[in-house]
Amino acid sequence: MNTENIIINKGYSDPAKWHSEDTVWVLGLFGTAIGAGVLFLPINAGIGGFWPLLIVFVLAFPITYLAHRGLARFIYSSNTPESSITDVIGEHFGALAGKVFTVIYFFAVYTILIMYAVAITNTAQSFITHQLAMAEPPRSLVAIVLILGLMFIVRFGQRLIMRVMSTLVYPFIISLIFMALFLIPHWNGAILQTVSFSATGDGPGDHVIPVDDLPGTGDVV
Repeated sequence: MNTENIIINKGYSDPAKWHSEDTVWVLGLFGTAIGAGVLFLPINAGIGGFWPLLIVFVLAFPITYLAHRGLARFIYSSNTPESSITDVIGEHFGALAGKVFTVIYFFAVYTILIMYAVAITNTAQSFITHQLAMAEPPRSLVAIVLILGLMFIVRFGQRLIMRVMSTLVYPFIISLIFMALFLIPHWNGAILQTVSFSATGDGPGDHVIPVDDLPGTGDVV
């Protein structure tokens, strides 16, 4: 990794120490990567089982962490401080590879933007209809207003957006802690006593095995 690049790019006096900019980026990425789906984890654990969810977490964490760390180190391997990922690809693998990756990167991000545009439109319409008890507005109008609003926010620049995102994360974290503490009286330890290999528990191919019946978990004679 190019340490000089980090110092110039981030303005760090010592990249080995933790800075306020690191906190802003961590909170901003937390807010963009972890959404309301976290609130549905208890429901998913109840439907699919706690142990499969735990196994998926154990497998997903190193895959996600190592992939993101490798990507960050690859970007900072450039000799140019402000190089983007497409610039780094061209620097290491040639101009043709940079152009090919730019096209692939565009379609990957474009697909994600379409999905998010549809999702935010559905959420806004549902909020207007159910929470505000108003007549459902035209879908095309809602989509245009939301997209233009997001584009207007982007015009303020990366630094302001990251600071706002990191600030909005605090209410989200507080709500998660509140929900976790509020639901403690409703905890049920029965979910830890069975291993479910089904998402619903219905059907002839579904099996629920008591933990005591698994090899190595019974009483030792």
